[in-house]
Amino acid sequence: MANPLSKGWKYLMASFDNKIDENADPKVQIQQATEAAQQQHQQIMQHASQIIGQQKQLEMKLNRLVSDRDKLQDQARQAIQLADKSAAAGDATKAQEFNNTAEVFASQLVAVEQQLEQTTALHQQAEAAAKDAVAKSKESEMRLKDQMSQIDALRAQADQAQMQETVTKSMDSLNQFGGNDGSVPTLDAVREKIERRYADALGAQELTQNTVSDRMAEIQQSGTDQRAAVRLEQLRAEALGTAPAATGQLESGVTDAKELVDETPDASGTNGSAMK
Repeated sequence: MANPLSKGWKYLMASFDNKIDENADPKVQIQQATEAAQQQHQQIMQHASQIIGQQKQLEMKLNRLVSDRDKLQDQARQAIQLADKSAAAGDATKAQEFNNTAEVFASQLVAVEQQLEQTTALHQQAEAAAKDAVAKSKESEMRLKDQMSQIDALRAQADQAQMQETVTKSMDSLNQFGGNDGSVPTLDAVREKIERRYADALGAQELTQNTVSDRMAEIQQSGTDQRAAVRLEQLRAEALGTAPAATGQLESGVTDAKELVDETPDASGTNGSAMK
């Protein structure tokens, strides 16, 4: 049975990793991918370099062993030839010494030839490994170039996405300023407040213009103007000596003015004559 604490810890870590991936900056992740691709290519190149280095080292050892083999062969031949000359000259002791020397050279030659055989096999293996390493290094280089091209495209897309998000946020702020800040009113709220105040002002103005007292004052002013006109005509008639004829007209005008005032509605909606 799995340990609950271990299982919970793994779940929390996986959730934490998901949160990091969701909130991570794409540019930072692109940079991480770039560094990882370059590091992987560098490791492949370093490994290939080591393999090629081993092949070169075995090649140098192989050349040295070949030189030692040729040298020992020449020395062994010379010793045999000298031994033969000494034997032909009747010097058996010296002939034996040269034969012993030839045997030493022969023993050394056998050892060198064994090393040469082993080194040749290792060199062949190293040469094949070096060719494979070179091929893989070239493949890694091509893959890195392709990855870098993709990374450049992703970086350009990330820049475009970031600019698009900036433009979108700017447009949202124009259409609805203050939407992201609770301390700043929204455009709709400001518009509603202005329209409400304007409507209240229009209502108050309409009430002021249509009050009964204003209407009564207007009518009374009209009656006063009529009476003033009648009085003016009366004075003009007296001054011109035509008072009798004008008197009837003036009385008629006064009567009309009174009737106008009597017909004016009061606050209850009835006229003056009805109230009498």
